[in-house]
Amino acid sequence: MEREYIGIDLHKAFFQACALSQTGARLWETRVPRTAEGVTSFLPRLSAATTVAVEACGPTWAFVDAIASTGAVPCVVDTRKTKLAAGYAAKTDRLDARRLADAVRRGSVVSIYIPPLAIRAVREQCRSRQQLVRLRTRVVQMLRALLLRTGAPDAPMRQLYSARGLAWLADVVWPAEATVSGPRLTQLLRVVQGEVIPAEAALRAQAAADPIAGALDGLVGIGPVLGLTLRAEIGDITRFPRGPQLASYAGVVPRVHQSGARGYGGHITKEGAPWVRWALVEAARHAMRRTDALGRWARHLQQQKGTGTARVALARRLCDEIVKVWPRTV
Repeated sequence: MEREYIGIDLHKAFFQACALSQTGARLWETRVPRTAEGVTSFLPRLSAATTVAVEACGPTWAFVDAIASTGAVPCVVDTRKTKLAAGYAAKTDRLDARRLADAVRRGSVVSIYIPPLAIRAVREQCRSRQQLVRLRTRVVQMLRALLLRTGAPDAPMRQLYSARGLAWLADVVWPAEATVSGPRLTQLLRVVQGEVIPAEAALRAQAAADPIAGALDGLVGIGPVLGLTLRAEIGDITRFPRGPQLASYAGVVPRVHQSGARGYGGHITKEGAPWVRWALVEAARHAMRRTDALGRWARHLQQQKGTGTARVALARRLCDEIVKVWPRTV
C-alpha cells in the first residue's frame, strides 16, 4: 500500500484535511466538523500506511487519541520551528492543510513529543493545582489591597489563607464601603483554599509512589509537588542526554546572535515548555539556600547580577542534576 500523507488544520469547530501521495500528488481534500460524529466519519480514511501531521494547539491531544485506533502515524508539528508558510503569499485553512501534508511528506517538519495518556493526566493534575495556587495568591493580594484602601487593620500573619488567617478575616470589622466586597473575597479565599489542600495532598501521595518523582525530591529545592510536576512535564528523559539540552527545552538558555567574529548574548529564549521553565525557576528559588559550592556560586551571582538572573542561572545548573539523578530503569 502506498504511503499517504495527510495535513490537518485543526480548529475549534472543524478541521481541514488534505492528503498527498508519495510523489506529492493531491489525492483529496475535505473539511470535517470537529465533533464526535465528524471525527468518526473521518477515521475510515486513515490506515497504518497514513502519516497525519497536525499543528500543536488546544484540541491536538484529543484528536491524536481519536485517530490512535486506526494505526495511523501521528506527527504533532511545532509551528514555531517549522516554517510552513515559506513560498506562499496567502494563508487559508486549505493552504495550511496542504503545507502540512507537503512538509511531512518531505520530512521537513519539527515534531514534538507525544506524551502517553497517563503522563498527560498527571500534567493536568499538577497544572490544575498550580492554577489554584495562583488564584489563591491573587485573592490574597486583592484582600490586602482592600484592607489598605479602607484603613482596616493589616493582617498580623503572613499567610492569609492559613487557618489562623481565615479565622482573623472572619472577625474583621469592615468599613462601610467594604461590607460587601470584604466578606465576598474572604469567602472566595476560603473556597479556593478548600480546593488547594486536597489537590496538594493528592499530588504528594502520587509523588510518594512514583520512583522518578522520589529521585527528584532528593535534590535541594525540589519537593514532592515540584518533583512530580517535572516528572510529568519532561516525560521521557532519554530525549535529553545532557543538562543543556533540557535547559534549552525549558527555554532558560540565553539567546545568542553571532556573525563572523562578533557575538552577542541576550535574554533567555523562553521558547519551549513553559511549565518546565516555571518548575525549574521555582526550584532554583528554594535551592538558593544550598550550602554546597553551587549554592555559594548562586548567592555570589545574586549579589553581582540580581536575584532574577541568579535564579535562572541556577535553574540551568539544576538541569544537569535532574538528568543525572533521573532513574533510567523505571
